[in-house]
Amino acid sequence: MIKILYFSWLRENIGVSEEIVETSAKSIEELVEELKLKSDRYKLAFTNLDNVKVAMDQRFVNFKADIKNPTEIAFFPPMTGG
Repeated sequence: MIKILYFSWLRENIGVSEEIVETSAKSIEELVEELKLKSDRYKLAFTNLDNVKVAMDQRFVNFKADIKNPTEIAFFPPMTGG
């Protein structure tokens, strides 16, 4: 079981800020594909992955990253500084 966190417009589109999921996905990319099957809300949120960043156990990773017993995966929009 993995805790998934959603931030900003991802949270608004999906309708939850976090959830616990059981997955057979071997990568973040596969996990996203599984999530998109849950509902159109997930499909919309993950339509353009160029607009989504991901962290696994509070470390930035890319969508090709292997899932190896993480406790938490977070999805959020790119951040800008000023």
